[in-house]
Amino acid sequence: MNIFRFLFSKTFVKQLGLALLILIAFIFIVKWWLSSTTNHDERIAVPDLKGMTLNVVEQELSNADLRYYIMDSANFNPDYPKYSVIDQSPAANKFVKQNRQIYLVLNPSGYRKITIPNVISKTRRQAEPTLNALGFKIGKITYIDYIGEDELREMYHKGKRVQPGDQLQKTATIDLVLGNGKGNYRDALGGDADSQNNDTDGGN
Repeated sequence: MNIFRFLFSKTFVKQLGLALLILIAFIFIVKWWLSSTTNHDERIAVPDLKGMTLNVVEQELSNADLRYYIMDSANFNPDYPKYSVIDQSPAANKFVKQNRQIYLVLNPSGYRKITIPNVISKTRRQAEPTLNALGFKIGKITYIDYIGEDELREMYHKGKRVQPGDQLQKTATIDLVLGNGKGNYRDALGGDADSQNNDTDGGN
């Protein structure tokens, strides 16, 4: 009976009420602390960084309390300035928390260089698709007297003769010099014959 009297006494009710108030106050304090330390509900819109150079990017992200990390460069995109941002993650206008890291992909300084394949003595029908598949462009087509009709004899880039094994930037234009089907077999074999004679003389 004494226990029941104590549970319904004014003293116990006051102590219980005080304990509940302290518990509620503690919960509010914990929630406030979590909000202040984890930036709870604080959302920042990611700016659109595409086309910006790193100097501008640093200023934009600094103003927004965000950081950045540069990922590997992608293939050169002529629609964007050199060393500018061509892709970002998270995307523009996405909401993130303060101090979030934004991942950037930069535009390289130019197209990568590609080795010219050995298409000499190939027909135009064989050489052009091979060069195009690698990213080269076909420029001026000229013909010389040579018995092999449409057979590739020489290649030029910006007026300078290039050879298989040389390297040019992707999308570089290569001019082709082809045989016109005229001439004789002696002309066609002359280069090989001279080369064989030189090798023989050298061996003696």
